[in-house]
Amino acid sequence: MSMHGKKYNTVKEQVQTEVIVPIKDALDNLKKWAYAKFDESVDVDVKLGIDPSKGEQTVRGSVVLPLKKVGEVRVLVFAKGDYADQAQKAGADYIGAEDLVEKIQGGWMDFDYAIATPDLMGLVGKLAKILGPRGLLPNKKLGTVTFDIAETVKDLKRGRVFFKNDKQGFVHFSFGKVSFDSEKLYQNLVAFLKALAAAKPAASKGKFIQRATVSSTMGVGISINPDEILA
Repeated sequence: MSMHGKKYNTVKEQVQTEVIVPIKDALDNLKKWAYAKFDESVDVDVKLGIDPSKGEQTVRGSVVLPLKKVGEVRVLVFAKGDYADQAQKAGADYIGAEDLVEKIQGGWMDFDYAIATPDLMGLVGKLAKILGPRGLLPNKKLGTVTFDIAETVKDLKRGRVFFKNDKQGFVHFSFGKVSFDSEKLYQNLVAFLKALAAAKPAASKGKFIQRATVSSTMGVGISINPDEILA
């Protein structure tokens, strides 16, 4: 059984987890009740109306958050020739092919996203067991296996973030920091929920986005109604 500290329990006493709170109020309260000594992430957990055991109902997508924390996003590109040149001009941090595969096999993982041209996926596939579990393996469905290298690098540098459902049919997503003001958090949440709604698979029937909870990294979950935005 998990144990929580006094600060967590003090906050929990103020939250009625079964009560749905207006979204802007929930974000205000989340910020007010944040107690950690670091700048916590602000997350949303969304229950989807899918059968996660069926591949055709897998939900995956991405969104460029309109307001994000300024920080360095490290992009690695598996490419050769002209595509490598395009990656360099677009601002990629690491560019290569066999040399990068060997480096990653040796334990190096100092990057946030990986892109590959389709012709190199046979080579990159050697890293599937390393990059796959970390969500870093280039993926055609996510747009990170592409010949449009320059635009993809720029997109990731602008702050594109990916999401995917888990085995329980939830999507977990970070959309800001406690240091953001409430309106900034709200705009990011709106962008995410709209992108998630657009990612509904055709095989999913009935209500797609069923319920959601927002919380800070160390905080208590606060129930919200996604329809407040999506309706």
